[in-house]
Amino acid sequence: MTKESLLKPDDAIERTVVPAGDYYMHIVHQGQTVRILDLEGNQAADTLFYNASDPSERYSAMDTIREQGNIYLSTGTHLLSNEGNVMLEIVADTCGRHDTIGGACATESNTVRYALDKKCMHACRDSWMLAVAEHEEFGIGKRDITHNINFFMNVPVTPDGKLTFEDGISDAGKYVELKAAMDVIVLISNCPQLNNPCNAYNPTPVEVLVWD
Repeated sequence: MTKESLLKPDDAIERTVVPAGDYYMHIVHQGQTVRILDLEGNQAADTLFYNASDPSERYSAMDTIREQGNIYLSTGTHLLSNEGNVMLEIVADTCGRHDTIGGACATESNTVRYALDKKCMHACRDSWMLAVAEHEEFGIGKRDITHNINFFMNVPVTPDGKLTFEDGISDAGKYVELKAAMDVIVLISNCPQLNNPCNAYNPTPVEVLVWD
């Protein structure tokens, strides 16, 4: 369900442009609101959330899908942790729906989906691994990289239960906005995928905004 936000960008306490292939890793505190903005359209922001006080508690796609009874995320969705706690709520969304079952691109999936010579091309899991290596202060490691949300990505499920990766349904200026129910570590890989036609083989920047 689409819903516009009343928050104004000029009032944000933080604005960060994240280039394609780069990562964003910051704490968003309880009560704060974070917006992920698709600047040029059809970009994918592969995102992980962790409890900032105990990163072993993290976003769970399974619990979120089960509790809301919907495989897509949009306005009103509560993002649940692996301990069943609400981490964030989607409070505004101008895209309409977001994927949480398609997973993130990796060197292995580059090989399977595209070609052997694509294996070493940069992937979202590489961005996350670089982020946790450069920010040891968060206490997150390789074993903590689990379920993610693909904001703006279009992954329909066919009637026979298969996943398909289709052209994006986002556009320039579309955004999703989440209010934190606890202090959360937000870890975004702004997808660098050059092999998927859904972004016209042209990954682009996103912007992250935070309000008190």
